[in-house]
Amino acid sequence: MSKETNNPGNEAVAEAVSRTEVFFRDNSKTLVISVAVIIVLAAGVFLWHKFAYEPKVDEAQEQMYPAENNFRNAEYELALNGDGNVLGFAQVIDEYGAKAGKSVYFYAGVCELQLGNYESAISYLQKYRGKDRILTGRAYSCIGDAYAGLEDYAQAVTWFEKAARKSDNMFSAGYLLKAGVTCEELGDDAKALAFYQEIKDNYPQSMEAYDIDKYISRIEAKAK
Repeated sequence: MSKETNNPGNEAVAEAVSRTEVFFRDNSKTLVISVAVIIVLAAGVFLWHKFAYEPKVDEAQEQMYPAENNFRNAEYELALNGDGNVLGFAQVIDEYGAKAGKSVYFYAGVCELQLGNYESAISYLQKYRGKDRILTGRAYSCIGDAYAGLEDYAQAVTWFEKAARKSDNMFSAGYLLKAGVTCEELGDDAKALAFYQEIKDNYPQSMEAYDIDKYISRIEAKAK
């Protein structure tokens, strides 16, 4: 004769199943509506992305080609503002924002820098949010150049150093050299020497390292 045993675990499972059944029975209409709304929203997002956003991205990138070509030819005014027949980076940004790619802010900023419009250059370059470390480092360095153009040398040093840390490659030596020279402009020879020494120690194969000793010697001579 088999003996029936009570299992508290089985009873708990049965109770949980019962509660779930009651919940779904009492809320079935609400759940169906909620699922339907989620499906409709997902479908709407997909359709918007496929038939509205993606074509706009393609259009923006196509409009940017002439500006990029003018940029490569160092025609910065034309690249930035266009000529009435083709758009410049400024018009692409106004019309499409970042749909043409995040680099549009970088290009526009460099154009403004080359044209001597330093505040506009800083504004564009700080909006660049690319993931490429080399290009981001270049953007930081250009911001430093713009601040130097505004004679705000302290800010320039900050951005040159940020550029060096962000790149963390052979380009860093150039940014550190800019930082050092700017520190000398500020009269901070100790900090300048630290930047020069970092080039010598960490980037000995860089072009900047070949004659970095003359920068170091210049500061050491002033200290005597």
